[in-house]
Amino acid sequence: MSHLLPDETVVDAYRELRARVIDVLRSLTDEQTQLVVPACPAWNVAELASHLVGVPEDILAGRMDGVTTEAWTQAQVDRHRGASATELADRFSATIEAFDKVLPHIPSPINSQMVMDAVTHEFDLRRAIELPGAQNSSAVKVALGWLLDRAESRDPLLVDRLRASGASDYDLLRSLSGRRTLEQITAIGLDADEVAKLLEGSPLKLPDRPVES
Repeated sequence: MSHLLPDETVVDAYRELRARVIDVLRSLTDEQTQLVVPACPAWNVAELASHLVGVPEDILAGRMDGVTTEAWTQAQVDRHRGASATELADRFSATIEAFDKVLPHIPSPINSQMVMDAVTHEFDLRRAIELPGAQNSSAVKVALGWLLDRAESRDPLLVDRLRASGASDYDLLRSLSGRRTLEQITAIGLDADEVAKLLEGSPLKLPDRPVES
């Protein structure tokens, strides 16, 4: 069975996530934009935001060669280098009208994968600036649906075992997206070795040390 949520839910989840991120960006100080993002230590907060802004920009511009690769995301960071948090918020806002016409036509499961990437980085951003919230958002459920669908394709019984742990949707999301250590994953009742094996061959890697509590 598919764990993917309906396209309408995916579209709404992205729109809500985008609005939250824009609000967060408008609240940041210059000092906060320079904080290193523990989950993505090669980036500071402004650079992570540049990636979030850059995805809809690249989709609208048709810049899809090398999509999801380091070179693709680095080009987004380079394009917005030096922008303030307010400028990044403005640039994200500037994509809304055009991207909202495209968004409903992004096919499944690519649309859910896009939300998974975006909400993962939303929480990376929130952790970097110590801002709680949004753990029960629709984007969490959409992202987890994509991750569980991927898990089931590897092992049809794995989703049942993940759900049987009693871990929250948020904890499952952070574990399955490479934001928890083996020890943290074990502490919430999951089989850490099983999770690590699931992530093999993907860009998602478990950290050697905690990047969030």
